[in-house]
Amino acid sequence: MAAHLPGVLQSLAPILDHYGYIAVLGLVGVEGFGIPAPGQTILIVAGVYAASGQLSLAAVIACGILAAVVGDNIGYAIGHFGGRPLVLRYGRYVFLTEPRLQHVESFFGRRGSIVVPIARFIDGLRQFNGVVAALAQMRWWRFCGYNVIGAVLWVTLWVLLGDFAGNRISAVYQVVDRYQKYLLIGLAVALAVWLGWWLARRRQQPEPETATVRVKESI
Repeated sequence: MAAHLPGVLQSLAPILDHYGYIAVLGLVGVEGFGIPAPGQTILIVAGVYAASGQLSLAAVIACGILAAVVGDNIGYAIGHFGGRPLVLRYGRYVFLTEPRLQHVESFFGRRGSIVVPIARFIDGLRQFNGVVAALAQMRWWRFCGYNVIGAVLWVTLWVLLGDFAGNRISAVYQVVDRYQKYLLIGLAVALAVWLGWWLARRRQQPEPETATVRVKESI
């Protein structure tokens, strides 16, 4: 199978050949709590394997979602029980410096709910999603709910992309490699527009207390 895979995808074929679903569980899971791993790439390759019948598409998606959710929850536990000292002590080994942590914490504090699912699609945020959510004192049940949504969308997208590409993966890879900058810019613009629209709608909605006061005054 490796001979049909281009670029970096080829290097992951032996891992899938030997470990199958365990490779998906392991690489996606450890990426969720900060350890650098090609979690997103393994999902694409596993999707290609599913297209050829070597793996079950449903099982790959299920393993990916399970690993993503568990990995992020381990990250949340690290941030919650270890706190900032532990995160900063070991975060420097994976380029998580204090200024970066403060910046992401501030962002989470203002837009935590919407950041959690979106972070799945952004390198850097994806690896420390749970850790930073805990440090920003986001409630676990709230984090977990949005994290599941993000994991389902993220895993399904990349696995289905690999499954759709199938034997055409080399041609698809070349196109993506050639236009990836434009694709990323387009995705960033789309997310920015959507976030702006969402924030504008929230500002237009009256606060509950204000709405109650207005009702009383009208009475």
